[in-house]
Parts: sequence; C-alpha cells; structure tokens
Amino acid sequence: MDIKSQYWTDDDSDGDNESEEFLYGVQGSCAADLYRHPQLDADIEAVKEIYSENSVSIREYGTIDDVDIDLHINISFLDEEVSTAWKVLRTEPIVLRLRFSLSQYLDGPEPSIEVFQPSNKEGFGLGLQLKKILGMFTSQQWKHLSNDFLKTQQEKRHSWFKASGTIKKFRAGLSIFSPIPKSPSFPIIQDSMLKGKLGVPELRVGRLMNRSISCTMKNPKVEVFGYPPSPQVSGHCKNIPTLEYGFLVQIMKYAEQRIPTLNEYCVVCDEQHVFQNGSMLKPAVCTRELCVFSFYTLGVMSGAAEEVATGAEVVDLLVAMCRAALESPRKSIIFEPYPSVVDPSDPKTLAFNPKKKNYERLQKALDSVMSIREMTQGSYLEIKKQMDKLDPLAHPLLQWIISSNRSHIVKLPLSRQLKFMHTSHQFLLLSSPPAKEARFRTAKKLYGSTFAFHGSHIENWHSILRNGLVNASYTKLQLHGAAYGKGIYLSPISSISFGYSGMGKGQHRMPSKDELVQRYNRMNTIPQTRSIQSRFLQSRNLNCIALCEVITSKDLQKHGNIWVCPVSDHVCTRFFFVYEDGQVGDANINTQDPKIQKEIMRVIGTQVYTN
Repeated sequence: MDIKSQYWTDDDSDGDNESEEFLYGVQGSCAADLYRHPQLDADIEAVKEIYSENSVSIREYGTIDDVDIDLHINISFLDEEVSTAWKVLRTEPIVLRLRFSLSQYLDGPEPSIEVFQPSNKEGFGLGLQLKKILGMFTSQQWKHLSNDFLKTQQEKRHSWFKASGTIKKFRAGLSIFSPIPKSPSFPIIQDSMLKGKLGVPELRVGRLMNRSISCTMKNPKVEVFGYPPSPQVSGHCKNIPTLEYGFLVQIMKYAEQRIPTLNEYCVVCDEQHVFQNGSMLKPAVCTRELCVFSFYTLGVMSGAAEEVATGAEVVDLLVAMCRAALESPRKSIIFEPYPSVVDPSDPKTLAFNPKKKNYERLQKALDSVMSIREMTQGSYLEIKKQMDKLDPLAHPLLQWIISSNRSHIVKLPLSRQLKFMHTSHQFLLLSSPPAKEARFRTAKKLYGSTFAFHGSHIENWHSILRNGLVNASYTKLQLHGAAYGKGIYLSPISSISFGYSGMGKGQHRMPSKDELVQRYNRMNTIPQTRSIQSRFLQSRNLNCIALCEVITSKDLQKHGNIWVCPVSDHVCTRFFFVYEDGQVGDANINTQDPKIQKEIMRVIGTQVYTN
C-alpha cells in the first residue's frame, strides 16, 4: 500500500531536536531496506478514512526498526472557559505519539506513549493524566493483541474500505439520522433496518460510537460543548471501543471518550470521584492516601510558584477563604475538605490527615504562610526558604490550598468589571463541570435564564469552591432557616444577598435594607486611608456575594424577592465580589432592571457566553 508522504517540522516534535532525516515516504538507502508491517499500513489507512488525511502523521527513523505514529485528537468541542481552566488550547489538537516496531507492529514491544500539544509547552498537566490513562489502556490491550488477531477482526469490515468509498457513502447517508448537531466521525445509528442492510453488528457499532467526537468536523457550531449532555457519558467513558477498525482507531476513540470526563476521575488512580455534589470543573486527586502520596511525584502539582506569579490575587483570595473557614466556630462542619498534606520530613506519612484532624496545628501553619503581597515582591525560592524556617508545613499547605481549588477563578481587569458593584475585587467564578454546564445550557434553551445574587459568608466559600454550590437546606451545613423550602436561595435584590453574606461568625441577625444603605453611604463618605484599587485584600473583615445564572423554569420558586431553586443543576456561578472592612455595594441593585441586565451581558459576553 502506497501511503502519501507526510511532512514533519521541528515545531511538531514537542521539543525533540534529534537529527532524524528519514521521514515516512522519503526514500533513503537504509529506509528502503526496512520492512514495514502491512497491518500498520492498514490501520493508518483506517484512521484516514474514518477521520481525515490530517489526523495522522508518520515518522520513520531509517536505520532503526522504530516508527512514530502521531494521532491528532480534536478538542474543539471543549468550551473556551473549560479549556482555559484545564490549560489546553482548544483550537489545536492533542497529539498522541505512539512508537511501534516498524516491522513487527502489534507483535513487537508495547508502544511508548507521549501526549502533548505542539504549542502548549508548559503546564500541560492534562497531558500527564491522559498519558497515564492511555498507558494503562494500552498495557491491558497488549496482553491479547497480535497482528493475526487484529487481521481476523478487520476482515469483518473489509468490504467497508473498497475503492468505491463505501464507508464515505455510509457516513454521508447517515448524517440525516444523527440527533447531534455536530459532525461526529460516525453519527449514532438509529435506524435498525439500516444497520441490518449494512451488516454492522449493533453492539459493536454502539460501543464504537457511544462517544463520537471527530477530527473531521468541518464547521463545528460554536456551542459550549460538542457532545450531548447525556448522563451516560461518564458511565460509558471506560468502555473498550471495537477493534474492527484497527488499534489506532481504537485508541483514538478511547481518548475521545475519556477527555470530556477527565475532571470526574482521580488523576492518580483513575477511579471516579465520589463528591457530595458531583464532580467539579478542574481535574483533581482523590482523597485516598496512596493517591495523595503519589500526587506529589506526578508533576501535576508543580509548586505554587507559577500560581503566585500568574494569579496572585486569586491565591490571596483562596488563602483568605481558608483562614475564614478555619477560624469559624463552625469549622468542624464547614472546613471541608480538610487538607491532605505529606510531611516533608517523612514522605511516608501525612502531616495533615483528614482522618486525624488537628485544627490548632493547621492554624499555626496557615499563620506562617507569608502574605501574597510579600511573595510577589521577591525571589520565590527565597520566600519559600523563609516560610520553611517559620514552619516546614507552611509551604506544603499553600500548595494544597492552590491545588485543591477545583473552580476556575480569574481576577477581572477594570475594563471588564461591573461598575455598579463598587469594588475592585471582582472575579470570574466558574465551578460547574462540563457535564453540568452542558445540562444547564440544554435547560436554558428550553426555559431561558436570568441572573440573581447568592449571599454566603466568606467562611463557607472554602468548601463551595471545592464541593460546589450545594443545596444545604435541612442539612448540618444550613446556617439560616429554610423558611421557603429546600433549595439554593437567591435574590435579584442586592441588599438581601448582602445581608446573608454578612451573617456568620456569631452574627445571626440579618441587617435591614436601611442599615445596609446607611453602611454603604457611610463607607463612601469616609476618607479612604488606602487606595480603593488595591491589588490585594488588606483586611480580614471580608464580605462576599456571587452573581449566578439561574434557569427560569417552573421549578424556580419565587417568594417576592427571595427565590428558591431546588434543582442544583439549574444554578451556575458566574461572578464573585469581595468587600473589605464592612463595605457593601449598592443595596438598590435589581438584576431584573434592563440597564443592569445590559451591563451584565456586556461584561459576561466574551467571558462565559460563546454562542
């Protein structure tokens, strides 16, 4: 089989600067003598037929019996904010590089695997997680794989790849049956008679196509997620795709199944998370002790240096939330999760262990964490040494505070802030995982949505960022009475949410609107002793509220200006506002005011909405 020449550039080599001159299809005196297994050619052709010519690249080494196969996985289905939180470039495919024996292929050694994005040179933690997953998958498959075994599997679909282009006709003919408005590599077959005519075993087709996201998408719609918001996605993401179309297609399909749900599985043991309110946005390590120990050796947690350099204001906020929860009289209830931190002096033990909680020792370590302002003004290594002298657990605790945050938080520049909120401490806050966000968007198309505030004391946000905005009614987490029933409480009126945000730490009476207005007026007439545009939080007396988007279905119960949403999937956080020293924003804001809605949409336009 004559395969067209594939071109290779230094940029595609992921930093590999070896002087390999023999490219696939290039005729060299040594390369011409090497035997290339025909099953490898057949599998490469299958990838091109099912995906596209550009979905596979090949590189031979000429003098040695090795070949690199690069498989390009399209991830444009990811939402822009999700890809930013995961530190991936959604406009560029993820490359799976597998190194096989050129002459033995599946009869040779198990292939090595690299996962990368050519333009994403730093901080590609998701690549480490995917490499581990695909390595485990390949090891399991390799136990029974051989060229002869695969040949028998592929004989079943031999008629699909005739010169007349049967498979392309099949793909085009079925496009009208697909309920998904994207362009999957094969649409999901829904017509049983059509399946029978094509002679395609129903079970095998289902296993191959239950998660079909293709590199052949020509004009993908600008949707938040390019996969259906089905609850079966995470349940079937570990299904083994069929081998009928070759091993290369099989591993591409498996990678496509796993990528959208990486946040639902532990980055170490690859077991599904069991969280109180489901998975969160960012991939994370589970709480199993063995995984906590291994996490420090994976390289996913590269230290706090990068985070302090790129998101200092966010780290500042995370530390403030952790401190507020730890100092709360309710810490035994709300300080969840409790840190899992390996003892730097004894890597086989946990210095902070959720099974043996020691709040006093935790407080001592937290008090030794230097202010983020100081950390940004000097050499990070020097500051780390200073922290280690104060308390050897201070820096590991700071690492945990940063890495355990599973929400996406970004400090908003002044040009993208909501002026009527009257604070410079404004953040984009997204905590919903892709599956929940997809369900939210589906409900939004059916029922519409609006914006409302959610007020909660800052001591509660340490948990919210890691467990999600939960329905706390009639649970031990409930602080205020559930006078209007079970659900997440929201309000279109700022004064109500400001009242809830100030309650906690012994304050159990909600201030009236008049009191809030007086406080707002007083704080805006007192001469400011420090710049209101201060980059970092300078007070421990903090109030905060979130601006959420909520689905306006019949489930949303409106009791005047107090709304109750019993369906947690119908509430997604969008923005977060922090106030210092008893300050509050304008108590007269109403999110249903057309002028306010217009301002919200101006700011939120390119931050969250992509369609």
